[in-house]
Amino acid sequence: MFKRSVRKGNYAYTVTRVKAKKSHLLKEDDYDKMIQMSVPEISRYISESGYQKEMADLAGRFEGLELVEHATYQNMANVFKSILGASQGELAIMVAAYLEKWDIWNLKVIIRGKSYGLDAAGIKEDLVPAGKVDEEALDKLISLDSVDDVLNEYSKIGKVKFPAEVLSEYKETGNHGVIEDFLDKYHYQRLLDSISPYTQPTKIFLNYIRKDIDVVNLRTIMKLKSEGITGEQVMKYFIPGGMQIDSKFAQVLANADTVQAATGDMSRLELYDEYIKPVLDSDTYNNRAVIAAIKKYQEDQAKKMAHMYPLSVLPVVDFMIHKETEVRNIRIVARGVDGGLSRETIKGLLVI
Repeated sequence: MFKRSVRKGNYAYTVTRVKAKKSHLLKEDDYDKMIQMSVPEISRYISESGYQKEMADLAGRFEGLELVEHATYQNMANVFKSILGASQGELAIMVAAYLEKWDIWNLKVIIRGKSYGLDAAGIKEDLVPAGKVDEEALDKLISLDSVDDVLNEYSKIGKVKFPAEVLSEYKETGNHGVIEDFLDKYHYQRLLDSISPYTQPTKIFLNYIRKDIDVVNLRTIMKLKSEGITGEQVMKYFIPGGMQIDSKFAQVLANADTVQAATGDMSRLELYDEYIKPVLDSDTYNNRAVIAAIKKYQEDQAKKMAHMYPLSVLPVVDFMIHKETEVRNIRIVARGVDGGLSRETIKGLLVI
């Protein structure tokens, strides 16, 4: 699916486009204003901040919090598809490989929806068609009768070969988590394979993705540990290919009884002192705050590498990461306001 191309890619054109888009992203001041608004006021505010088309298109089907959530996802999907459509050569290959995570997201949503007996409309509401698999293909997947049929069709669309042991375990247990775990690992392996590190920018991009794998593994370990899950049960979800967290180090973190017990080992990580330690040392420590700090690290890394090599895939990925953060922040604010959370609590959950 991500066969390498000899064409270098239209970096100057695509980077110019994403820089223009990035200049319109919401700022900290925008979130400060939104936190003080009602949900209908937030809807109006984001309509005037780049989300007008999606808000108008969906206003007949949703309202309130649901309208904000669906419009922001649809906007992000439209923006990412436009970037992928504008990219050429090796740039398009790397962007497509990066955006495959949304194809995986959508497949997970469809599998869960089928497993829980949701109708087509209910499943479609949570899709983010931002990858290579378009809405027509997603509609076909939704229309199929069973999860087995969905997996069989997706294997053709996405050129994914599901291992016999994964399918066997799913059929025996009915646990779709085994499918999701395989897809996460498969996505990162394909993404790593799509990057040909023959230039300094692509080497840096490869290292960024390896650090991203570290972050995903760390978040998974912390989440499971906060639920009282340790040891080999944690290692089942370990994704290979990271920069600092190999299987041996992951096993050490997984074997710790609690998140706090693992902090000594986590201190070896590049992001620990500046991002994780301040949260762990605070009186208001919670797992969500740590995850927000980790996301901030990802953003800062992307921004740093984009500045270093302005005519490469790096500014494109940097923008997409910031766009995802904007959408996540808007949804956090809207949910927080709708749920009656304090302004301080909402602000603490944002990545700015």
